Amino acid sequence: MAKKLTKRSEDYSKWYNELVVKADLAENSAVRGCMVIKPYGYAIWEKMQAELDRMFKETGHQNAYFPLFVPKSLFEAEEKNAEGFAKECAVVTHYRLQNDPNKEGKLRVDPEAKLEEELVVRPTSEAIIWNTYKGWIQSYRDLPILVNQWANVVRWEMRTRLFLRTAEFLWQEGHTAHADKTEAVEEAAQMQEVYATFAEEFMAMPVIKGVKTDSERFAGAEETYTIEALMQDGKALQAGTSHFLGQNFAKAFDVKFATKEGKLDHVWATSWGVSTRLIGGLIMTHSDDHGLVLPPKLAPIQVVIVPIYKSEEELNRISEVAKELQRDLRNVGISVKFDDRDTHKPGWKFAQYELQGVPLRIGIGPKDLEKRTVELARRDTLTKEFIAKDDVVSKVKNLLVEIQDALFAKAEAYRNEHITEVNSFEEFEHVIQEKGGFVSAHWDGTEETEDEIKKRTKATIRCIPNNADNEQGSCVFSGKPSSKRVLFAKAY
Repeated sequence: MAKKLTKRSEDYSKWYNELVVKADLAENSAVRGCMVIKPYGYAIWEKMQAELDRMFKETGHQNAYFPLFVPKSLFEAEEKNAEGFAKECAVVTHYRLQNDPNKEGKLRVDPEAKLEEELVVRPTSEAIIWNTYKGWIQSYRDLPILVNQWANVVRWEMRTRLFLRTAEFLWQEGHTAHADKTEAVEEAAQMQEVYATFAEEFMAMPVIKGVKTDSERFAGAEETYTIEALMQDGKALQAGTSHFLGQNFAKAFDVKFATKEGKLDHVWATSWGVSTRLIGGLIMTHSDDHGLVLPPKLAPIQVVIVPIYKSEEELNRISEVAKELQRDLRNVGISVKFDDRDTHKPGWKFAQYELQGVPLRIGIGPKDLEKRTVELARRDTLTKEFIAKDDVVSKVKNLLVEIQDALFAKAEAYRNEHITEVNSFEEFEHVIQEKGGFVSAHWDGTEETEDEIKKRTKATIRCIPNNADNEQGSCVFSGKPSSKRVLFAKAY
């Protein structure tokens, strides 16, 4: 199997692009800027989706589905949101094609089939959902509404990269409605916690929780809560956001409710979402020059069994043992594949599963049958050992936990080593250019300073950390007073 990848140290971007394609996760499609998520890549998304969906439901949320199309008049009702997404919108203007009278066998847009009102292909669903909520909400008894939808969205991108930035992507978006401000703020903060727990416990990806600055905030939000991760090339990745929307959308769509006191008030709102860019984050957090490294909790295949044989008779004998192991492992909830294909040699299979990041590989040959042993190989450390066949189930169970924990510890150590405190702009520029990672620096709170730093270094304020200490200091750029440090980084 031709699996040689460009080394991360040589060209990180090229390494990433090659890995996504060679590991059979996704590929570019005939539609510019859009991707085909292949079965193995989609299996990772399904695992993510299942865990997140469980976590959403445990916090009281229900799934629903809303239209793909948003009438332009609804989309522009909340002005900040409309302005924020306007340049990324795909717009439907006609509803029919017809045979082209000038080109035989070709079609054209029917000029007589122009829509009375253009339809925006949803870049996000606040507008269509809040227009819907208007019919659902009359009284405080109708609140809260805790709804999530799994969907696709379109944001027209000029520069795309598989999983990280595509014109169409898959995501979930939660949209909740509340009777009071405190409850809505608590909801937005709760979902940030849900995302952080998922990232750390399932993706083994450490994150920093914080809030966005005004300029980085979601269009139409009063506060944006974020989780920020650090990739192996020293760039940050916004891995999930949760927004306190205040009453902005309720006012734009006139969504009012009768309070317990009999008054009319506008509803308080949140929205929150993560997308298939998490797969990009998963790849860039853990993978190496040999291919994918997947945390066991999200690996589509946790264990693969590969027979090593020369004759049909040897394969039959090995298969009996392999199928027994497969059954025993599945009985304790471990996903196992027995690869008995005769179209590829064992060495090719080893290379394939290494490239695809399967956490554990079991090799069984004729000598192993005699000794009642198997060879067990770890993907994360690339180490091998022989263990007794009778110990496989307990050993595998323990190793999967160990691998999950080890991946998090390694990523956390890298992240912690790449949070650098600076006190001068000279230091700031040096760290951004030479070391990368998060730069912890004082900021004067102005958009002008934020913009100037971005122009000079391409670094943005990723967040004001939730646990930032109150610390009097001077802005790293302007020298003006500052009460706490924020985290800057170059980002995806």
